[in-house]
Amino acid sequence: MFSYKLRILAISIGSMLTLASCNAQDANKPAAAPAVAPVAASSTSTMPTVNGKTISQAHFDFLLKQSQMQGQPDTPALRKNILDKLVIEEIISQEAVNKGFDKSADVLTQLDLARQGILIRAYLQDYVKNNAISDNDVKAEYEKIKSQMGDKEYHARHILVDKEAEAKEIIAKLKKGEKFEKLAEKSKDPGSKASGGDLGWAAPANFVPEFSAAMTKLHKGQYTTEPVKSQFGYHIIKLEDVRPVQAPPFDEVKQNLLQRLQQQQIDKAISDLRAKAKVEEPAAAAK
Repeated sequence: MFSYKLRILAISIGSMLTLASCNAQDANKPAAAPAVAPVAASSTSTMPTVNGKTISQAHFDFLLKQSQMQGQPDTPALRKNILDKLVIEEIISQEAVNKGFDKSADVLTQLDLARQGILIRAYLQDYVKNNAISDNDVKAEYEKIKSQMGDKEYHARHILVDKEAEAKEIIAKLKKGEKFEKLAEKSKDPGSKASGGDLGWAAPANFVPEFSAAMTKLHKGQYTTEPVKSQFGYHIIKLEDVRPVQAPPFDEVKQNLLQRLQQQQIDKAISDLRAKAKVEEPAAAAK
């Protein structure tokens, strides 16, 4: 199937690794007073009890701190909501234990996986915090990508088929006046065939080299009169229009680029850890 690179300046990251990046995105700024004051510890527990078990002060303090970090003010109503939540959860938790779920193999496995996930997140957050990426690094990445985009964007359509003979048959039909958009229904590219082969606006670098070379030689409204072979098959390309490229302003994509660089940094760190680790495959799996 035909595929082309996503536009590099429209990157978004969503995963555990992204969470680590986001939590450390201001690590290279000057130190400032903490936005959230630490919750004061009490020498005498004022927490409610559930069936004789006292609600954890540490749990309450942690949830309160998390709420404040999310922008919620420390109010009596917030504290009451957190306590109510902890009480309900303790009641249900105790009932789950009474029913023996704490001894369930599936539950124990989930608890172990949750613990591992929290440890991984903590490690990655610490790594990003202690390996800050400077504004200069982000700016350099921006300039690098902008230079790769070139000075023009192309709006193209294409039809992708497996065989050269089939591509030539389609070109012959185009020469007889059949509509490109209609013939695109025969395309093997599921991402564009439903829209008449439309690939939208993109820089030449977003496509494989053979495709880009053929596309940039066309004038507006022209299509390739010979099949264009690539690793995906044979293309018939039609150029709809050309326009000067307009890279988004640096400030608009700065955060995405920062996350991109942090992701690359984390990937390398994980790769280095993997290289140092001693991983032994079971004999059966190695065969």
